[in-house]
Amino acid sequence: MRSDEFPDNDEDSQFTPAERSAAAARSTWVSVAVNLVLTIAQIVAGVLSKSQGLIADGIHTLSDLVADFVVLFANHHSQKDADEDHPYGHQRFETAASLVLGALLLAVGLGMLWSAAIKLQSPESIATVHITALWVAAGALVAKELLFRYMLTVAKKVKSSMLVANAWHARSDAASSLVVGVGIIGNLMGYAILDPIAAAIVGFMVTRMGWSFSWDALHDLMDRAVDVAEVQAIRETLMDTPGVSNVHDVRTRKMGDMVVVDAHLEVDALLNVEQGHDIAVAARSRVMQRHKVINMMIHVDPFKRPDLDHDECDHPI
Repeated sequence: MRSDEFPDNDEDSQFTPAERSAAAARSTWVSVAVNLVLTIAQIVAGVLSKSQGLIADGIHTLSDLVADFVVLFANHHSQKDADEDHPYGHQRFETAASLVLGALLLAVGLGMLWSAAIKLQSPESIATVHITALWVAAGALVAKELLFRYMLTVAKKVKSSMLVANAWHARSDAASSLVVGVGIIGNLMGYAILDPIAAAIVGFMVTRMGWSFSWDALHDLMDRAVDVAEVQAIRETLMDTPGVSNVHDVRTRKMGDMVVVDAHLEVDALLNVEQGHDIAVAARSRVMQRHKVINMMIHVDPFKRPDLDHDECDHPI
C-alpha cells in the first residue's frame, strides 16, 4: 500500500503502537467471526443448491478467514521492540503479511478460474440451482460490504497498510457475491451457464487483486521510497528547524507502515561541533514527532555564508 492512501493529519499521532495493535486485533476478530459464519453458510448452501458460483464464493470467504489469522499473527509480531537481530524493529512483518495475503488471493483466484474453465467445457453438466443460493449470496453481499466499511475505517484511523489490504480483501468478496448473485439469477431464468461464468469472473477478480497486493508488498520489501508528497513534507519540517540553512539528499525507505529517513542538513560553518549537533538533534526530533518516521540518520554539512570570511573554517562539522 502506498502512503498516499492515508491523508496527512495530526489525528494519527494520538495512537501508540499498542493502541494500533489493539485496534487491528479487534477489527480482525470481527472479520474472523463474520467470515466463519459466511464460509459455512456459502459452501453448505452451494453444495445443496448445486451452485458452483456460491461454492467458489464460499472458498473465497474461507481464504478471507485464513487471511485474518495471518493478519493477527503479523500484527502480534510487528509490535515487538527492536532487538539485536532487528535493530529497526519488526514493522516489516506487516509488509510480509500483505505479501502473504496477495499470494493467497492469487492462488485462490487461479484455482477458481481452473474450476470454472473445466465446468464450461461441459455445459450440459451444469445443473439448475435452487433459489436458496440467491438468498445466501445476497446475505453474504450485505455482510461483506458492511465488514469492508468497518475494517477500512479502522485501517485508515490507525494508518495500517496491512489492515487496508485485509479490508479490500473483504470488499473483493463483496464484489464476488454480487457477481455470483447475478449468475444465480441468470441460472434460475434458464441460462444455466451463467453460474460457472460468474465463478470464472470471481476468479479473475481475486487473481487480479492478489497480483496487485503481492507486487506492491514486494516493492516495499525492496526498500521502496514513500511518495513524493511525504518526502517533501519531511523536507519542509527539516527546513523549518532553526539553524538549518538548506536540506539535500533526503532518502526514505518503507519499514512496514513506518519510514526510515536519511538526510543531509547544511548549517552555518562558523558553528562549533556541539551547536551543529544540537541543530541535528532538534531536526530529527521534529521529524519523528510529525511524521511516521521510526528512525532518521542526519549528516551535517557546513554552509559558508558569502558575506563572511570562512578561510579558517574549511572543516565540516
